[in-house]
Amino acid sequence: MRISSIFSFIGFVLLFAGTYCPLLRPFGLFNWDVYQLNMPYGLVMLLVAIIGIAASFLNQPKIIRAAAWVSAGLVVMLLIAAFLKIHFTFNFIPFHKFETFLARQVKFKWGWYVLFAGAAFAVGGALKSKPKNFIQNTEPNS
Repeated sequence: MRISSIFSFIGFVLLFAGTYCPLLRPFGLFNWDVYQLNMPYGLVMLLVAIIGIAASFLNQPKIIRAAAWVSAGLVVMLLIAAFLKIHFTFNFIPFHKFETFLARQVKFKWGWYVLFAGAAFAVGGALKSKPKNFIQNTEPNS
């Protein structure tokens, strides 16, 4: 396995583990991971991580690159969706101060660091290209 494939493998393992880490803590009561935020979205992230891990073992750089970029896009979209979910969930309340108080009670947790580190490692490993070995032909042309 190449060094870049190892970096990508580590990134996809971190992405896999990050789906089970706490991402949001609403009202200080319990933690939500990706599957409690959105189950189908979490399963897609898990599938992309598994495809990336398999491609790392099989040394398929094009599949690794595609899975790495898809995983980075999924993590960014999940962060945007979580941010919007927090700030627009309490929109129905007519009192603005109470609405912002409730929105501030939902805290982001450390699982986001694991997800973003996994996506960054995967993309970093995918961007590191295989060194070009140039073999010069020394035979005379006939």
